[in-house]
Amino acid sequence: MNITIVSVGKLKEKYLKMGIDEYVKRLGGYAKMDLVEVPDEKAPEQLSEAEIDIVKKKEGERILTKINPDAYVIALAINGKMKTSEQMAADIESLMTYGKSKIAFVIGGSLGLHEDVLKRADEQQSFGKMTLPHQLMKLVLVEQIYRSFRIMKGEPYHK
Repeated sequence: MNITIVSVGKLKEKYLKMGIDEYVKRLGGYAKMDLVEVPDEKAPEQLSEAEIDIVKKKEGERILTKINPDAYVIALAINGKMKTSEQMAADIESLMTYGKSKIAFVIGGSLGLHEDVLKRADEQQSFGKMTLPHQLMKLVLVEQIYRSFRIMKGEPYHK
């Protein structure tokens, strides 16, 4: 299983990097994990709707160039489907069973994902209605992927 996380923006916080690195290391026995960062689009704080769309489109174009054409794409979006850890594990296991050996999770920038990325996604998943910093979301996602593999293998961890 090859899992890629494509995210907008460079991870700067050392404590987040350390947490992500730890879970990526733990995942090594279960799957190959690639973390791909694309640059965020520099923009002022106050933007019109048209300017927001331009920023999201540029970031979206960068994201789409990093997604393998064969990948099953899961876009993280506030309006996506919420799942329990057990449901996420079952869904990943189902993808593996039916020959989907490449999964790409996509985390957008601070303005979210462009419509083109959402159209490319096979599904949209939400981790809740709260807005989380995308750097923190990467840590939460990697931990949940690790948890999913532990659940699939019937190994203790997920309680």
